[in-house]
Amino acid sequence: MKCPKSTPLTTSSPSLASLQRRGPGACVSAAFHRNRAWVEIDLNAIAHNTRKVKQILSPGTALMAIVKADAYGHGAVTVAETVLAAGARWLGVATIPEGIELREVGIKAPILILGAVNAPEEIQAIAHWQLQPTLCNPFQALVFSETLAAVGKSIPVHLKLDTGMSRLGTAWQEAAEFARLVERSPHLEIASVYSHLATADSPDPRIMNQQHQRFRQAIGQLSAAGITPPKLHIANSAATLSDPSLHYDLVRVGLALYGLYPAAHLQPVLSLKPVMQVKARVTQIKEIAAGTGVSYGYQYIAPRDMKLAVVGIGYADCVPRNLSSKMQVLIRGKLVPQVGAITMDQLMLDVSAIDDLQIGEVVTLLGQDGDIEISADDWATMLGTISWEILCSFRHRLPRVARARSASSACSCPEGHGML
Repeated sequence: MKCPKSTPLTTSSPSLASLQRRGPGACVSAAFHRNRAWVEIDLNAIAHNTRKVKQILSPGTALMAIVKADAYGHGAVTVAETVLAAGARWLGVATIPEGIELREVGIKAPILILGAVNAPEEIQAIAHWQLQPTLCNPFQALVFSETLAAVGKSIPVHLKLDTGMSRLGTAWQEAAEFARLVERSPHLEIASVYSHLATADSPDPRIMNQQHQRFRQAIGQLSAAGITPPKLHIANSAATLSDPSLHYDLVRVGLALYGLYPAAHLQPVLSLKPVMQVKARVTQIKEIAAGTGVSYGYQYIAPRDMKLAVVGIGYADCVPRNLSSKMQVLIRGKLVPQVGAITMDQLMLDVSAIDDLQIGEVVTLLGQDGDIEISADDWATMLGTISWEILCSFRHRLPRVARARSASSACSCPEGHGML
């Protein structure tokens, strides 16, 4: 695909919102890429990870790609299109608006709403957009049935059982009673019965095995009642990688598609490629003397004469302030320490070891530069949280830029990028 020559962005340029909706074939001018900071998404890596996950699935098991929370901050529409092209058959989202966003761009794959839905207007929206809801309890099933009867519609539904997560779902011991209630409604058709595992990422499988045993007992109750759900599913990314007996008819995979492992002990199972990189540019370089305070509160005092670089990214862009003076970044393949309090829109680096640094040079906060990689797991470890939270935080101010190298989707504009 040929791109127009680079031109400066002007007031007549497309809005950021319209740019964000463009697919991987869209082009962005070099002027745009002079922006202060952005998130880079490797679509080839997403496709690779999807295919790798499919290779370990049991025969007859389909892949549901979890694209909730804007595909964990990666851009739901483009990620959904990419994983479907790579072999995923279902999509999973948390909310109705997330499902509608996918339908509005023409995605036809079945979409499961994983979150609870209770309001009649939400139920009508589900029917209109041909989404598939989760039913968590008998009361919800009755509300669905009454609402759909009023508008003369029927929909497929997925019954959620609580086998130990203590979150959404009917108690697993009541599976047959719950399913019989749903079956009595002419407006509800059971599409699947499923549950969710609380400790699948733990090296100790005992709790996971207990939940699995409860799920099997619930399935036995359904069978004894003459109820055979078309599909059963319980596995998330960790369970998919750790135990083929949990694959059933569907697996619900999120984190692994984005190139991260749910736990370190699962890394040998398959080779994943990281998808997200967070980058910014140097906006100013200055020399400071020993004893000079840096940033708010003077939490950092220069221990020597040093060279600072100001970088145009901060906690409003979801670089956690708690990483102040703890994190490192990459410039020219070298680790560089961040110093002083991270501010809303900017942070400072000690670049004394980088010769001839120029304004506009790229700084990699997350991702690989040369032989060194800084991952979401690294940030999560420093912050005492999980990599899921790190990925999902990059959903607001930073533009996302697709990186795809295939002949059909690669963009020949500067830096080979397209906007998501």
